[in-house]
Amino acid sequence: MKHAEPQGPVSFIANVARLPHKGLPVVITADAAQRAALAAEHDLLSVETYRAELLVAPWKRNGVKVSGRVEADITQACIVTLEPVEAHIDEAIEALFLPDDSKLGRQGFDGSGEILIDADGPDSPETFSGDTIDVGALAEQFFGLAIDPYPRKQGASLDAGGEVEPAENEFQQKLRSLLGKS
Repeated sequence: MKHAEPQGPVSFIANVARLPHKGLPVVITADAAQRAALAAEHDLLSVETYRAELLVAPWKRNGVKVSGRVEADITQACIVTLEPVEAHIDEAIEALFLPDDSKLGRQGFDGSGEILIDADGPDSPETFSGDTIDVGALAEQFFGLAIDPYPRKQGASLDAGGEVEPAENEFQQKLRSLLGKS
């Protein structure tokens, strides 16, 4: 899977051609315009704060490992009342990248041509071409995944009315008549 080409609101292109052995620290703090663009991109009422702290480090022979956290304070619309709901996002980031011409990417991790996937393990590496990776776009992906798709204001309920017993279905009526209960 190729990394997304269009640049997002918090795009940060990291040059991975000559990474320091200990890695390259990257801090992304979104300004007001970037936060407004993030809110529009992710259907939020607003993004009050957004900060990603990443470490872009060499992995295996010519791969890259990106790890860190993205934190944000956001405001969404309640799915019931449409009132503002505030939320805090604190999401760990971890991703592996391989050059698109890497043998490891073509052969898989066990060398037999099969890529072994563990549902609880790390995601399989993405590929990149050239000498750069948009680590800002990666942080935004993790930010987007951490957003609650169904935010609710505390106490808001989807129930339309008071406690009403549901009508019995046909099976329940037959069972009641067989048991002789009214």
